[in-house]
Amino acid sequence: MDLTMNKHLILASASPSRKMLLEHAGVDFEVLVSGVDEEVPPEYTPAQTVECLAQRKGEAVFQLRPDCTVISADSVASIDGLILGKPEDDEAAKVMLRRLSGRTHEIFTGVCLLSGSQKEVFHSVTKVTFYQLTDEEIEEYVSMGESRGRAGSYGIEGKGVTLVQSICGDYSNIVGLPVAETLRRLRKWEIY
Repeated sequence: MDLTMNKHLILASASPSRKMLLEHAGVDFEVLVSGVDEEVPPEYTPAQTVECLAQRKGEAVFQLRPDCTVISADSVASIDGLILGKPEDDEAAKVMLRRLSGRTHEIFTGVCLLSGSQKEVFHSVTKVTFYQLTDEEIEEYVSMGESRGRAGSYGIEGKGVTLVQSICGDYSNIVGLPVAETLRRLRKWEIY
């Protein structure tokens, strides 16, 4: 499906996964990264965290390009009341994957849509259950480098799919953007 935009669309994210999702949906867009500070108050819930960061990223890009429609997003994994963002290094990735091993966690993705005077901020949640992972499996996965820069230390669209036993919810949300919900909300605005 080719989506022809009435108003130029910008993805305010450096994530190659989000870019891929929109491309696969047939959306014409450009990428413009905000480079904003990603610190939030420690008491924020996962939903508050991703919505706050998505809005911050989107507003920074929208200030530069107010004539366009901006989509921004942020994702985190959550388990045991903890937010698991991107690992600082390979050792942190291993710790995260051990925590997720054999258990169910949640992926939260916050999305901010901005166009003209319209703004909408929402989040999507998907439950992911991992197989019980051996230390060798974790070591091998982390050594491939796929856990770097990934919320929860894995990418389901790559080799990380072999870690996942089941999901409940939107697959694209785990990848980094609930595409169908995002595009349906833009359609209500008659953006395209």
